[in-house]
Amino acid sequence: MNQCIRIIGGTYRGKKLTFAQLPDLRPTPNRVRETLFNWLMPFIRDARCLDAFAGSGALGFEAFSRGAQQVTFIEQSALAITHLKRHVSAFNTQALNVMQQDTRQFLTTTPSRFSIIFYDPPFTHAQFWQPDMIQHVHAIMEPDGLLYLESPTPMLLSPTQWLSLKQKKAGNVHYALFQKNSV
Repeated sequence: MNQCIRIIGGTYRGKKLTFAQLPDLRPTPNRVRETLFNWLMPFIRDARCLDAFAGSGALGFEAFSRGAQQVTFIEQSALAITHLKRHVSAFNTQALNVMQQDTRQFLTTTPSRFSIIFYDPPFTHAQFWQPDMIQHVHAIMEPDGLLYLESPTPMLLSPTQWLSLKQKKAGNVHYALFQKNSV
């Protein structure tokens, strides 16, 4: 059975996106997405974004709708990839790229650099919250780039590498925006 979300702002506001109902797939709720993109409003235009655990693609498609120049979706699930590719083809643009790959592998091998990274792994996979994973994220981020995190617990990142800009909680979701410290 498929579920549906809508893009909540920008050029494609109201566009429906279906996604597969998978055990660890947890799309970012509308209220959280709205807050996040209010935070990102001054930075989203022409951004190069990575949706590192794409799932439904809600964050990446929302970023594109609001003016991101490019969005790369990384996802392992073949079923989720099928839905993501269907949506990308409907947008008919080269600015959206879907890759079926393990996120750790992508983070450690990509030569690409991103200005905004959405890092929202399944809450049940603790290995994605290890410091080395966040270190890989730091390495592929442009100077002063932004990192959005969702987690079941409050997030503390190294203050020598990250500047905490915003943090909130909605239900059982902690979410935060950090900026890469380029000093």
